[in-house]
Amino acid sequence: MKPEHRRELVLDAAVRAFARGGYAGTSTDAVAKEAAVSQPYVVRIFGTKLDLFLEVFHRVMERIGNAFADELASGTFDPDNEEDWTRLGATYTELLVDRDLLMVMMHGMIASGEPRIGAASRHCMAKVFTILSSTGCTDDQARDFIARGMLLNVMLAMEAPDHLDDVEGLAPLTLCAFGESLPALTA
Repeated sequence: MKPEHRRELVLDAAVRAFARGGYAGTSTDAVAKEAAVSQPYVVRIFGTKLDLFLEVFHRVMERIGNAFADELASGTFDPDNEEDWTRLGATYTELLVDRDLLMVMMHGMIASGEPRIGAASRHCMAKVFTILSSTGCTDDQARDFIARGMLLNVMLAMEAPDHLDDVEGLAPLTLCAFGESLPALTA
């Protein structure tokens, strides 16, 4: 196997491992086991656990930013047209089907007490805001869009779509938050 292909396999395994255990709860040994390679091999390729996590986190956040940028480049966007915001929101919801992506993003933001992860989280969030702002929307519109996305993240992280009937009020909140996208997330 070529080194670059094996590196990609380890990165994919690291996404799965960090999605389950977060930064603090995942060792390079856990990543190695997930990738079916040795722990020294993981360290040789990526250096420290922190360096590996940052690469995984940047990869996830880049995927999100690129999805927004690609959608915005595919046509016109009127920040005063609710249908355009709905279309952009659907782009994000399509990404959320990948629970590992969502969980790595959330774990990265939670682990922001680690200075390098905090800097990466701030940088990535600012980049998303900049992409949204490029539409000519107001700062409030960009903030509201991001805030709604964060609500979706939290609800998916706590598995709300899978437990609609467990707690009074959860179903209407979940339906309101996800709208027509909910069935795609529970399939």
